[in-house]
Amino acid sequence: MKEQQRMQVFAGSASRALAQEIADYLGMKLSSVAIGRFPDGETMVKVEADVRGSDVFVVQSTCAPVNDNLMELLIVLDCLKRASAARITAVIPYFGYARQDRKDEGRVPITAKLVANLITTAGANRVLTIELHAAQVQGFFDIPVDHLYAGPVVEDYLEREAIRDMVVVSPDVGGSKLALAYAQRFRADLAIIEKERVGGSEVRTSFIIGNVKGKNAVIVDDMITTGGTIVSGAELLKERGAKDIYVVATHAVFCGPAHERITQAPIKQVAVTNTIPLGKEWAQDGVKVLCVAPLLGEAIRRIHENESVSMLFHQKFPPH
Repeated sequence: MKEQQRMQVFAGSASRALAQEIADYLGMKLSSVAIGRFPDGETMVKVEADVRGSDVFVVQSTCAPVNDNLMELLIVLDCLKRASAARITAVIPYFGYARQDRKDEGRVPITAKLVANLITTAGANRVLTIELHAAQVQGFFDIPVDHLYAGPVVEDYLEREAIRDMVVVSPDVGGSKLALAYAQRFRADLAIIEKERVGGSEVRTSFIIGNVKGKNAVIVDDMITTGGTIVSGAELLKERGAKDIYVVATHAVFCGPAHERITQAPIKQVAVTNTIPLGKEWAQDGVKVLCVAPLLGEAIRRIHENESVSMLFHQKFPPH
């Protein structure tokens, strides 16, 4: 009987802390890879562990600086392929460029498809990711994609907060399916905010579908970028009589005016996962960080042992 391949986990520069927590969950050490820069700015990579015949997992979010982190991931994948790894899984907690998934006007690219092609060509045999902005991006890959949801982690947080008179709020119509799932899970009311995007970082809200008066509102979204959608939604909820407002998002992209907007908004608590590392200023402002390391670690273990990953959609993951 063929001996099972050795599992190794590597960390990219963008996700060192998360990769270490994943390794801790798995009860193993991170394998060593040296990543640096040549004098002209090119990325330099050297895998310092023997990976021949190994089942390898590379943890790297393609967050800001997006292009640097994406290029680093591609080079590490290529390095591992040329070092004869048996199987390479790109673990991408936050998949950048996922919002560029269609042509919504003439003469624009479908960059999510381009990035999928680059990752495959670089050497990935499969991809593990969390909450793609558009689920159809899975179909852009010609290799297996394990698409996880942060739901079990978020549900545990909401249970610990024990929010009374809860109404789950979707900040736009597109997120209503996600909000409905949480509302059903907690037997809470559902509300949907109608919004209109008037620019890259400007959003205009107009009305709310559902009753929020006298209730504690929980806004759920897949990501917070500039904070325009979340803040305008929170202000409208207050105008309509909501009491405390909580915000829960999977990916803390947090760029541009996000810090100023969110810290000045009528929001009691913001909770995000650690798919993207947070800057120190956010920790000082009391943003709650929910750890996805057990979720990803368990998925990695199951992939390595050829077990079902879909079981993780409902499994609870307490604080880590």
